[in-house]
Amino acid sequence: MTFSLVFTQHLPTLALVALGASETVVGVQSALGAADLLRLPTLRAVSVLSKRTILVAGQAAALVAALPLLFFPALLEHARDGGPAVAIALLSLVGVTAWVRVSDTVWFPLLRSYVEPARIGRFFGTLRSGWHLALIFYYLGASVWLARDPLGFGPLFAAAWMCGLLRIALIRHLPERSERTGQRIRAREAIALLRDQPLLRRYLIGVSTAAAVRGSVVPFVIVMMRREVGFTDGQVLYTTVASFAGGLASLYLWGRAVDRVGAAPVFRSTSLGSAVLIAALMLVETATSGVLAGVVAFFFLHAVLTAGFGVADTHVLFGLAPDDAPARTLVIAAVVTSLLASLAPLFVGLVLEVWLEGRETGRLVIYHAFFATAALVQAGAFWPLREFRG
Repeated sequence: MTFSLVFTQHLPTLALVALGASETVVGVQSALGAADLLRLPTLRAVSVLSKRTILVAGQAAALVAALPLLFFPALLEHARDGGPAVAIALLSLVGVTAWVRVSDTVWFPLLRSYVEPARIGRFFGTLRSGWHLALIFYYLGASVWLARDPLGFGPLFAAAWMCGLLRIALIRHLPERSERTGQRIRAREAIALLRDQPLLRRYLIGVSTAAAVRGSVVPFVIVMMRREVGFTDGQVLYTTVASFAGGLASLYLWGRAVDRVGAAPVFRSTSLGSAVLIAALMLVETATSGVLAGVVAFFFLHAVLTAGFGVADTHVLFGLAPDDAPARTLVIAAVVTSLLASLAPLFVGLVLEVWLEGRETGRLVIYHAFFATAALVQAGAFWPLREFRG
């Protein structure tokens, strides 16, 4: 997760801004989750290849795609000289995201065989707490590093790249429940589940809405802080640390809560709470220590609520997936959710750039209007999910 998130979320956004990327480019980078479409053709391989083989092959290819970002100083020189540094960085991120998604096609199906139905919440609460702790250490170190070297992204990407290399050694011996039948799993079989399972459709509508809001709000909070308000890269990374701290502090408790009371109450409370927090972003205007503390608190609390929503999400999804052959259900759910959620930041980036173009004043008002709209959408995300009480 250190490799995956460092190359796909907050750090690339800051790196692209440092290279001079526009809001549209940031929106494109945030929309790269649409690479989840690659899970559908990868699904065909599950019936003839081991899950470990797909995991390792996708991870190795992602490491190759990530190599240009290890030479970030050279990209900065290209950017200063008017070269295609942003395009090179974006293509590298496209490659990393694509191959990570290919590898992740089999990750949940592999984990499905490790967990008992009555303990899904606690299982994922514990598992996610571990990698949140690792990422807190990483991003604390990254914020200290960037305070000393404001454009020193190269070593940070290199450290994450080494984690990706280590992952290959760790995953190549994982046990798995085979789904190899000799007959290829067809993508249309997975797509047919959307027609045949109304509960799956309700789940996807609610989860996709929440994911679209989350995927749009987080990157543009970062852009607003860095470009419009005036915080430094190191200060912005404190918000990333706060995000993983919020997850670490709450994941295990959310897991127990979901196992005890069911998913619906958790969906309702986390959706409405997140809407209130997003609306509060309209108060961010100046780069003072008090405002920074408020934004850090937003990321912490937002992560707490996102962690609860995510554990409830996984609890419901694993309940919808059959024990003996979960890959079809898990993959189509990931593809639909990611595709719809990925279109949102791309659309937001385009709209923001159009509205911000040529404006010297009043730019923050545009961001505040976006956050108000996102809060309203987030508030309604739980409505399709209210049926999942068991």
